[in-house]
Amino acid sequence: MNSNAIAPLSLVSAAVLHLGCSMAPPPELPEPVAEVPEDFQETVASGAHEPLQWWKAFADPALDRIVDSVLDSNLDMAAAVARVEQARERARIARAAIRPVVAAGAGINDLTNPTNTGFGAQIQELGLERLAPGFTLPERLAITTWSLSADFSYEMDFWGRARSSALAAGAEYLASESDYHTAKIGVLAETIGAYFEIVDLRRRMAISRRMVDVLQEREDVASTRYDRGLADSSILYRIRQDLRNIQAIQPQLENGLANAEGRLAVLLGGYRDDLAELLPEALAPATAADPVPPGIPADLLMQRPDVRAARHRLEAAHFQVDARRAELLPTLSFSGSIGLQSSKVDSLFKVDQWFTNLASNLLAPVFQGGRLRSNVALAEARFGELAATYGRTVVTAVNEVETALAVHGNEGRRHALLASRLEEARATERLRSQRYEAGIGGYADFLDALLTRLNVESALAGAERDLALSRLTVHRALGGAWTPAESADERSRTGP
Repeated sequence: MNSNAIAPLSLVSAAVLHLGCSMAPPPELPEPVAEVPEDFQETVASGAHEPLQWWKAFADPALDRIVDSVLDSNLDMAAAVARVEQARERARIARAAIRPVVAAGAGINDLTNPTNTGFGAQIQELGLERLAPGFTLPERLAITTWSLSADFSYEMDFWGRARSSALAAGAEYLASESDYHTAKIGVLAETIGAYFEIVDLRRRMAISRRMVDVLQEREDVASTRYDRGLADSSILYRIRQDLRNIQAIQPQLENGLANAEGRLAVLLGGYRDDLAELLPEALAPATAADPVPPGIPADLLMQRPDVRAARHRLEAAHFQVDARRAELLPTLSFSGSIGLQSSKVDSLFKVDQWFTNLASNLLAPVFQGGRLRSNVALAEARFGELAATYGRTVVTAVNEVETALAVHGNEGRRHALLASRLEEARATERLRSQRYEAGIGGYADFLDALLTRLNVESALAGAERDLALSRLTVHRALGGAWTPAESADERSRTGP
């Protein structure tokens, strides 16, 4: 392109770009402000929430081993890591669009044409043979051109389309990071929940077996008394009915235990046989009934990964609106190449064999059938959807914490009442045992007291499970980092 043509084009470009400035996108779309309460109504302890490895409060080495194994081998977390890597690479691809593209090229152009076509035909039409007697054109014309070049292209991002697209991809990457932490919390929550379900089912199965033995012995006593005419038949039938009920419960408990162990094996990324090495026969986690200080509701906006993910996706949608609006404006791009060119290889690297090819391109959308404006409307509608989703996520988070705190407080009171009742049942059992040994009390009365104590122990085992699960729900509702911070390299190794 000669310099005489470049100057007018530059003036036209400047005029069009100046006109484009008056078409700049309108101010940023307003973002939703989700109002949250100043404090939780169910707050029972002051202080900030500290969720880091909170399950260690149960002082259970078996639980600690299970959690560590899940962090190393869970397949859902491995899939979440892969999704983060995909989002990271998409962000890098989007950022690359902002920079110029430079490519090295090397080529050989071998052109062979019959003389009576193309350039040869034009020579014949000019009558070169008549001007140069004795000169005869060959039957074919062959030209070989060798070239080395550096090609480049660049679009001037005046309106921020490429930059906005890159920022949107970056926000999506941050959202995927938060999704990973959400998945991690979910996996750990399922793991801890399955573990306490196994603990509860094993305890209740042991208690039910003990109750069957006691009821069978109680049936023998009642049957003897009935045969001697010392007891009514209704007592014997009631005891037998209780025995059958307890025996019928045992298959249900075994089914529940098999289901819980299967879920835990899946979370571990292995099979049921692997649990034998991690779960001893006797599981005895301590009771962690201390209140959980939730902090203030506004903390949820920083510590819950699902809230952060919703926020990042809202930001990505906002940048996408900017990018779609920028597509309505003119674009100016440059492309070209510079290099060496020769018809002979030995002269290819001579400095005087250089060549250049430069071009500029100014495009302004004139008629697109409404496609570009529909893209803007679509992006704005997407932003509106995610704005509502973000607001709902915040409201849901606050109410989940309120509910979890209320349930945890109620379960704590229930556990305390059952623990007190168990002490009373044990005291009654000791008294009946002493009276029986002293000969002033019946053996049946002692067995009834023993059954009462076993029933309360079964109820207390369920209460301990519910208390642990309610504490799990509180920590899950509050979010935060459950494990020490990990680097990107450590996270990329998560998986089987």
